[in-house]
Amino acid sequence: MTRYLNFVSICKIFILRRKGEFLIKLAGIQISCSEEKERNIEKAVKFAQIATEKGANLICFQELFTTHWFPREMNKRYFSLAEKMDGPTITRMQRLAAENKVVLICPIFETEEDSFFNSAIVIDADGAILGSYRKIHVPQIPLWEERYYFSSGDHGFPVFKTKFAPIGVQICWDNFFPEGSRILALKGAKILFCPTAAAFASQQKWETVISGNAVTNGVYSFRVNRVGSEEKQDFYGRSFCISPEGELLDKPTGMKDSIALVEIDLRNIDKTRKEWPFFKDRRPETYRKICSEKKPIQEL
Repeated sequence: MTRYLNFVSICKIFILRRKGEFLIKLAGIQISCSEEKERNIEKAVKFAQIATEKGANLICFQELFTTHWFPREMNKRYFSLAEKMDGPTITRMQRLAAENKVVLICPIFETEEDSFFNSAIVIDADGAILGSYRKIHVPQIPLWEERYYFSSGDHGFPVFKTKFAPIGVQICWDNFFPEGSRILALKGAKILFCPTAAAFASQQKWETVISGNAVTNGVYSFRVNRVGSEEKQDFYGRSFCISPEGELLDKPTGMKDSIALVEIDLRNIDKTRKEWPFFKDRRPETYRKICSEKKPIQEL
């Protein structure tokens, strides 16, 4: 009887451990930012610590989380806000990740040699930098004068194999170009983090496109939006996470500094992809037109 009870106990422990490998908590942190960079960083650290206390395993900050939204205008003095990957912000975040054994997705204004990028640095739970994603689709529209500051990303669409799950990143405007999400899913990403800086009445459009990318690729997709009133824009927050089935895992956050916290089950990805086998029915040999021509097809 004792041996039998010991065997049962061992089986329960094994099952719980296996279950823990699939159930993970994600956090999206939306904060209002001032023109004081250090103040923004300390606020972000405080919120990240709260998220880890609530059990978060992977934490994503909003687009350009260390600064105010400087791309609202073209001003060469703002180039001084850029940092290298091994600069003070990421070094601070590496300590935070290692101390709390948490993965961090840190969107910053990155510089390398003479180039500047709208980037997201991914830090693993041991504090090691896994690499960066550099925003590829860079807009140039009023109040989002981004091409003045940022080159288009030159790292392609990397998948980061973090301690908890393989992830990809799509920054703001990238999400409206479905090719990126599809490439990341095909390369093995199970979660797409989508840091944004959206203002005005655009929430429904964002929910639609993030849901579409999650459904068509069978992944979790987590949009983390900037919040707060700045000089020319009111960023509305309302961060949310979408399941592989296209469902909101919780209602979007509000319009103030806050944390979106959700628990996900990675097993739902394979389950959903078996029920909706989009990947199996792909016909990439017929898609060459969109890869060879930049002009809209109807204009050719």
